[in-house]
Amino acid sequence: MTEHIPEDFRLSAYDYALPEALIAQQPADRREASRLLALHYAAGRTECRRFDEIGEFLRPGDLLVLNNTKVFPARLLGSKASGGKVELLLLHYPETRLPGEAAALALLRSSKRPKPGSLLYFSDQLQARVEELLPDGKVRAALLYPPEAALAVLLERHGQLPLPPYIRRPEGSTPEDALRYQTEYARHVGSVAAPTAGLHFSRSLLAELEAQGVRQAAVTLHVGYGTFAPVRCEDIRQHELHKEFVHVPAETAEAVNATRAAGGTIWAVGTTTARTLEFAAARTGRVEPTEGLCGLYIYPGWQFKAVDNLITNFHLPQSSLLFLVSALAGRKQLLAAYAEAVVQRCRFFSYGDAMAVIAK
Repeated sequence: MTEHIPEDFRLSAYDYALPEALIAQQPADRREASRLLALHYAAGRTECRRFDEIGEFLRPGDLLVLNNTKVFPARLLGSKASGGKVELLLLHYPETRLPGEAAALALLRSSKRPKPGSLLYFSDQLQARVEELLPDGKVRAALLYPPEAALAVLLERHGQLPLPPYIRRPEGSTPEDALRYQTEYARHVGSVAAPTAGLHFSRSLLAELEAQGVRQAAVTLHVGYGTFAPVRCEDIRQHELHKEFVHVPAETAEAVNATRAAGGTIWAVGTTTARTLEFAAARTGRVEPTEGLCGLYIYPGWQFKAVDNLITNFHLPQSSLLFLVSALAGRKQLLAAYAEAVVQRCRFFSYGDAMAVIAK
């Protein structure tokens, strides 16, 4: 019975009204030209600013931690041998197992599901063989290509960036999307979705913050499709996140620990960065160099050990990302801020405006 579930753990308590017109379909003209809703946790107030004013909330000696993952062209459009159209959305970067062959888990969209052993054609150099049909439209597949070819080059040539379904591109992603649905500091290929809080930072803005005395460090979390899987249980504590690859280098761990010891503030850019840092600090309370698979699930009640403040986007109702931000901002206060964002006509989701949760 839902009445026995405390409200902070009740899925239906994370719903909010959003006019469809506020779902951003295009990025801002300039990265830092988006708006910024600052939530001051202790004061219980919000203010609407421009993102390029983010430096007014940071102090010399603070540390800005960024997720330097890079989105790869995971959406492949092609045809079956019969000529019927097919779409393959790779759920992780394919794993090379033989020259000219790489294993992948993918979502398959087709009018009729092909049988195991069927070939899918994306170009004269890139095909896929369906190996196993899985529940929920997933398949295990083998990407096939000339042994002398580079798979990364073929994906760039024949694939598209996998934009979220609420960004409508009937003809597929555009050259502008290829630039703007990627952070300017993206370095390590492996994500099927952008860490969108970082999309607001231009190189010039990062340079301004550095000149201001704000240090910067990087982690890697390769964003998987599972992060955005819908939560289907009314008691959110029963949900499980899919695991994703994370890497926290020694220099980042040292920078976070030294900043905290000196009284500085740790600003996580994005929920992916927050999860990575908290995962790396879960064992001892100090951030440790870390590499492996992270399934850390953060929701209200979580005691943050590494992250003080969070820069993030506005997230979908009833999503695990909304739970994470609620753990830092408080559910009621966060939803009140979202209601104010709607009044202020802020733009929501991946290409939308930003939010700063200032808890310290």
